[in-house]
Amino acid sequence: MDVLRWLYEASIPIGGYQLHWLELVGVLFGLGSAVGGLLRRVWAWPVGIIGNVLLFFVYITVTFDIPDGRAPLFGQSGRQIFFILTSVYGWWRWRQVQREDGRDRSRPAITPRWATARERLGMALVWVVGVAVVQWVFATIGAGWPAPRWYYWCDAWIFIGSMVATYAMARGWNEFWLCWIAVDLVGVPLLVHSGYLPTAVLYAVYSVFVIYGFVVWLRASRAERPSREPEAARLA
Repeated sequence: MDVLRWLYEASIPIGGYQLHWLELVGVLFGLGSAVGGLLRRVWAWPVGIIGNVLLFFVYITVTFDIPDGRAPLFGQSGRQIFFILTSVYGWWRWRQVQREDGRDRSRPAITPRWATARERLGMALVWVVGVAVVQWVFATIGAGWPAPRWYYWCDAWIFIGSMVATYAMARGWNEFWLCWIAVDLVGVPLLVHSGYLPTAVLYAVYSVFVIYGFVVWLRASRAERPSREPEAARLA
């Protein structure tokens, strides 16, 4: 606990804000994972997992009697766990596709494509139902402070949207970039409101990066042709 407290409290004063090292490093790993995803490199997944572990402690440690004026984000901390689980799946799947297609490791691991109508419907249903259920769960558990009702809806939106986006990335669907845009539209204001400025800046920068990434993946899906039928299309 003392080590965790020390890691959490280590910070750099910038103006009236304390820039926590743990949060900054976690954010940088997240950005590195995003770059890897853009390039379709397998290393994007383990890099992202490291960032998820760091950010989990950033969001949850606020509840361990370490007051710093910031609100605990249980949805944000909880989603890091699901990020890790989904990232393990994405890591495994990209390596599997890479091996089955006989791709050299210097080349992109996958060829992106649009999701089928059935897959899109599945994503939409999971997102809508998931937000409705998760916001109720978050509100029942409580935020550890007198949070307004909209807070739980926003946290649930980010929580479920992030899961959908990460899974779509694992499947190699172009839609995963669009999912992230929807998450960022809610995530940036909520993080600023809650005092997590480095993460909020990451989301803001990531929003521009996501648009560029979407264009890159879209062009790749048009120019490249997979050597076999995508697994998701065969199962749909």
